Amino acid sequence: MDRLSALPPTRSISLPSALHPTSLRVEAELNKLRAWEIRSCSSSATLTAETVQTGLVGLSEVYSCAEELVYASLTRHGKVLENALDHSVKLLDTCGIVRDTRQKIKEQALCLQSSFRRRSSESRIEEEVLSYLTLRKKLNKEASKCIRSLKRSERQFMVVLCLKDYHLQMVVKILREVNVMASRVLRILLLFLSSPGYTNKNNRGGCSFILKVMRPNEKADKIANEVGSVDGALFRVLHDTEDMTIADRKLENLVTSLDSIEAGLDVVFRRLIRYRVSILNVLTR
Repeated sequence: MDRLSALPPTRSISLPSALHPTSLRVEAELNKLRAWEIRSCSSSATLTAETVQTGLVGLSEVYSCAEELVYASLTRHGKVLENALDHSVKLLDTCGIVRDTRQKIKEQALCLQSSFRRRSSESRIEEEVLSYLTLRKKLNKEASKCIRSLKRSERQFMVVLCLKDYHLQMVVKILREVNVMASRVLRILLLFLSSPGYTNKNNRGGCSFILKVMRPNEKADKIANEVGSVDGALFRVLHDTEDMTIADRKLENLVTSLDSIEAGLDVVFRRLIRYRVSILNVLTR
């Protein structure tokens, strides 16, 4: 079973051509994001920073179109907008959690780099490595809690409304899909930050992300993402089987990857704020 099993199935909405052009643009962007989700959750794919960045770019485009759709089509259905407004708070909070997680990992990674480059004492380096791994374990628990919360919040958007106006019903369905896909992109981002990038079969036969550092093997090293490659390198540093120069290089790659994710997340955050403002404007007319 691959990573896709961790997420509910997504469906493409077939829309009539007579719908507002903005509705069609939103759906086109949603279809791109659904295709990205399938690729990123494939068991043969490594969940890398580049993959996450692509999802963030796609989500920012979805929100850009969705903002127009709110102004153009939903002045008559305040309840849906109120639900979307409530969910936007949840998404903004999640963006804050992701930012905090990314920043803590980056700060600890920079501390490790400093110790490596200063050629600190063996005891000092061991202390820094263990601090990093302890932080990762703590952040993994927080990320798992956030992922479960996002999954629960998605359920409210699975209920299909029956409206007399068919076009309005389809627009409402599109915006519900926007909320669901935004939640899934953030969940995948949290999975990237909380896993070494490779999977292991659990006792129930399912696929679970490894949330603790384990002794890496050659195969795992080849498919580990930026986060996981650092875990493996630090394990080997602790056991004197890897040069600190190699670990330092992997830490540098991790920091660069985290910076690229932060840039993409900032764009999504700003678009989400604008989307929220557009809903408030329509509700207060």
